Amino acid sequence: MQSLRWHRTSLELIDQTALPHTEIWITCRTHEDVAHAIETMKVRGAPAIGATAAYGVALAALSAVGADYDSFVQGMEKVCDRLAKTRPTAVNLFWAIERMRRILHAAESHSVHDQVSNLCKEAEQIAAEDVQTNRRIGQNGLTYIPQDARILTHCNTGSLATVEYGTALGVIRAAHENGRNVRVYAGETRPFLQGARLTAYELHAEGIPVTLITDSTAGYLMAEGMVDLVVVGADRVAANGDTANKIGTYSLAVLAHAHDIPFYVAAPLSTFDLSTPTGKAIRIEERAEEEVLSISGIRVAPKGVIAWNPAFDVTPSRLITAIITERGVVQGPYEHAIASLKEGAGL
Repeated sequence: MQSLRWHRTSLELIDQTALPHTEIWITCRTHEDVAHAIETMKVRGAPAIGATAAYGVALAALSAVGADYDSFVQGMEKVCDRLAKTRPTAVNLFWAIERMRRILHAAESHSVHDQVSNLCKEAEQIAAEDVQTNRRIGQNGLTYIPQDARILTHCNTGSLATVEYGTALGVIRAAHENGRNVRVYAGETRPFLQGARLTAYELHAEGIPVTLITDSTAGYLMAEGMVDLVVVGADRVAANGDTANKIGTYSLAVLAHAHDIPFYVAAPLSTFDLSTPTGKAIRIEERAEEEVLSISGIRVAPKGVIAWNPAFDVTPSRLITAIITERGVVQGPYEHAIASLKEGAGL
């Protein structure tokens, strides 16, 4: 399963708002098409957003191939700024744009043609690296998945949230591929229902046993002894290990701690942000209240009622058992461990 397909002059994205009922691929030919797709959650998931934004820069470069060099660079800077404004919380977006900017300003010659080629290659490299990164995360997480494990997860962290394979779902996939006989409980993930629409869709398609639960069922499930571990993804990991993820993740971490259940975060190093000291510094995206007031276009709250719709929350590092990355697994105290891991990776 893939979230995007690159065709050199266009980018195809699977419309995740139409799943699981209909598989629709939308075609992006400009960076503005890409920006709109990110803003409207046609594509979502931190790694997928990063790769998509990189391709957005590449599309803009291809359309500006006839410009003079200075105009080209100025135009590409504006494109990067536009794409950076699409969603504020997931750091992979800014990480990918910064990689594209470094290519833009590292030119050995003032040839627009060469720059276009370099930017396209970098976007392709970002996407290819994501697939390999996720598979390494899956393998590194195997140690923490016992035979017959009953796993609770939240939101969608699979192929649809990445270029391919997945982060937290990548760990689950690796366990399934290695015969661990896992069973997954997927929280529905209100208000956008990523767990119901996307995670259940992916797991069911791959023959991994999955049971969908309402978000409010998680505590009872744990109290009944039906969960062996929780594994979730991340949209940004602060320098001290505090982790921003889909709204509701913090509640799961508190519940897991109360029931002495391991709580794991699976994320690539590109999601770690050493410039953000703690979770308190992470900007939390707030989305339209209509997503809460309605389901599939049908209003479920009385007319005149307002809603608050933060898209993410922050889990303090003290509630996280370990963070699984492509370069290894880190445990608390996180600040030194994360800095060492990033330094060892040359990041």
